[in-house]
This record gives sequence, C-alpha cells and structure tokens, in this order.
Amino acid sequence: MRPAPAAAIITTIMTTMTTTTMTEASLSDDGFLKLLTWLSPAFPTGGFAYSHGIEWAVETGDAKSTAGIVGWIVDILEQGSGRTDAILLRHAHRAAGDAAALAEIADLAAALPGCRERLLETTAQGNAFLAAARAWPHPILQRLGDDIAYPVAVGAVAAAHGIAEDRATLGFLHTFAANMVSSAVRIIPLGQQAGLRILAALEPVLVAVCDESRDLTLDDIGSSAIRADLAAMHHETQYTRLFRT
Repeated sequence: MRPAPAAAIITTIMTTMTTTTMTEASLSDDGFLKLLTWLSPAFPTGGFAYSHGIEWAVETGDAKSTAGIVGWIVDILEQGSGRTDAILLRHAHRAAGDAAALAEIADLAAALPGCRERLLETTAQGNAFLAAARAWPHPILQRLGDDIAYPVAVGAVAAAHGIAEDRATLGFLHTFAANMVSSAVRIIPLGQQAGLRILAALEPVLVAVCDESRDLTLDDIGSSAIRADLAAMHHETQYTRLFRT
C-alpha cells in the first residue's frame, strides 16, 4: 500500500482539528502556540546571523565575561534598542487594524536605526518573519510593505491572530536577549551553562522592560546606550567577522 501524500495527511489533520468538539476542560492556547513557533530559534528569520554589535564589544574587551555580557545586554534592554523595539511592537499591535497608522509606525521604525547594520538587522529579520508567517494566512500580511522592521512585523501579525500584546512583547524581548546571549556563547566562547545562567539573570529585567513599555508613547522612544550604538557602527569595518552585525 502506497503512503498517502503529505498534502493529504496535512488536510486530514487540519480537518480533524477543526471538527473536534472542545470540552470545557480543553486547553485554549489563544495564539500561544503560534507565538512559540514564530519566536523559536527554528523560525527562519535568520537571527543566528546577527550579534547586535556584541561581536565588536567582545573584540574590544567591553564584554568578554559573563558579567560583562550581562551588563551589556541589560543596558541595551533598558536604555537602548530593546526598549525601543518593545514600544514599537506594542504600537504596531494596537494599530494592526488601521492601515494608515500602521504605515506611519513602520516608517518611523525604519528611520530609527543609527547605522546601516542596525537597519539591515531589523528589516532583514522583519521581511523574513513575514515571509515565513504566510504559513498562517491573514490579510495583515498584505498590508505590511517591504523592508518592515522586525518588531513592527511581529506586533502587527500577533495582533491579527489574537495574541495578547503583553505576551507578544515579552516573548519578543526574550527572543531578542536570547539571540544576543547565543552570539556571546559562540564568540567568546562562554559555554552553554554560562549562557543559561545569563538568561536566568535577565528574566526580571525582561519583565520590567515589558511592563514599563506598556504605557509609553512613540514620543518616549529614545536611546542612551551609546556604546552599543558605536559597536554597531564599528562592526561595519571590523576586520574579522562571524556575524552580519
């Protein structure tokens, strides 16, 4: 007996899922499973190729130890692009149903990066995210243009699929931090256990940044992580590079 084609198997699974009666005790994920997939390292956004300037920080000695990496990432989250991205994501989430407002936020997000590599990092991942998210068809994907900033793409698509704003923001911040930690583990190298200890130490910071961003407006966007911005600029001409940024 020949095996059923993959397309037929997928159709059968989806049909079964949609016709199954949910009981009161059944678990409703409210889009949580989608978010886990979208923010997973396995989701093809190419995040592994970007260090967000950490490669330069390691080479110059700014961040060559566990303590140095923690301090570097905390500053980015609290005072730099991590905080900015959280604000952008929240406002994109709220504007998902308003095409004009969403376009304005997308334009602002594309204008904020201070150098070529930061712009590349956010738009390349944003474009890749939208391309991969087409596995979950929705009209929002047609309303988001080319070269979209990563947090804007995640915020708008999450809203379109009914994923709570707080959940999407915290998940995005965790992915952002985890990718920087992964970069440090590979560059220094730190080792997997050290990387996990850093992620554990960052948990309260991630929650705090997520909470703070809830009531901030687009006018509150700003950065004082000057050393991190310089790292992104210097990385463009760094002689030996493993990462794109």
